[in-house]
Amino acid sequence: MDRHLWTETVIDKIMEKYREVVKRNRNKIPYTAVNGRFDDLSDKNINWWTNGFYGGMLWQLFHLTGLGEYREAAEELEDKLDAVLMSYNGMDHDSGFRFLPTAVTDYKITGKAASKNRGLLAAANLAGRFNPKGNYIRAWNDENGNNAGWAIIDCMMNLPLLYWASEETGDERFYNIAVSHADTAMRYFIREDGSARHIVEFHPESGEFIQDFGGQGYAKGSSWTRGQAWALYGFSLSYLYTADRNYLDTARRAAAYFLSNIPESGFIPVDFCQPADCILEDTTAGAIASSGLLLLSQILSGRETILGIRKNPLQETGFAKEAGQLEDAAVKMLKALEEKRCSWETDTDELLEKGTAAFHDKLHEFPIIYGDYYFIEAILRLAVKEFFIW
Repeated sequence: MDRHLWTETVIDKIMEKYREVVKRNRNKIPYTAVNGRFDDLSDKNINWWTNGFYGGMLWQLFHLTGLGEYREAAEELEDKLDAVLMSYNGMDHDSGFRFLPTAVTDYKITGKAASKNRGLLAAANLAGRFNPKGNYIRAWNDENGNNAGWAIIDCMMNLPLLYWASEETGDERFYNIAVSHADTAMRYFIREDGSARHIVEFHPESGEFIQDFGGQGYAKGSSWTRGQAWALYGFSLSYLYTADRNYLDTARRAAAYFLSNIPESGFIPVDFCQPADCILEDTTAGAIASSGLLLLSQILSGRETILGIRKNPLQETGFAKEAGQLEDAAVKMLKALEEKRCSWETDTDELLEKGTAAFHDKLHEFPIIYGDYYFIEAILRLAVKEFFIW
């Protein structure tokens, strides 16, 4: 089956499955699934960082089909996230993950003033986490300030909230904070071989680099695969918004490292440096990386349109071979997921199976909502049918 036909076939399967899934989960904000049914964090943990991804899936499905039930469900989820905006400890470095796929996407599609307001409130909160001593956006919250100097690679994916706010308001402060953090991440998070650190600690008063941590990966100095995916995807996005060639080259290095470590099976381990006898997988890392690689491929290929938008087109040529390699790698991972790691039955809520949140967690290889989101996004991106959320 050729690539185009395969992609269209997968889209048909997504639409068939989610017609039933959305009917069953109209009022939920899911994180995982148990016995084929989504859980619901609406009351249990409304502040959880993943709570925007189901809304993003709904908007992607609305954009794809035009069916009102997807839009209505997305709007209901967005309303629930107002509770996060009113929670000081609930707001953290992951505001982009929560509010770009929900409020900002709603505003882009409908022009709704309330959604724009939510997005700008989230962006202002994220900007307020910036520490000019060290030029980083602080990760997480704690009551005693022990992690006041921590920054994480995941935050590269939240910077588009600031880029959007800068464009929307004309206020360069948002943009300047985003590029300052990206510059710091480029310097301290990406190693010479292109692998990415997860957590870096700075002195919160002087900004001096202190140390890095293994974080959700196997160990200090290893390569947590989801973090590697955030890196290659996040730096691609910063290039898209800034045209800074340093970000593009950083994304390419991070992508090259990822490609060099993809197993023949196409199934991604939790950490590229985990012991040889460890067979733990993280399907979410494969889905995220696939979508990021497709974005980077589109940037390097110099196509007339990138995801339906046109931001800072690359003026150079000669990247066709590299762009093709990135797309081929993405398709390899997506096909492996589609054939052997997806639950296509309409009576189960989850799509991707065998996701892992962190190497040292007790629970491994379970459904995680952002895996479903990024798989769908990647398939739609391959077909040039996605709504560009980031």
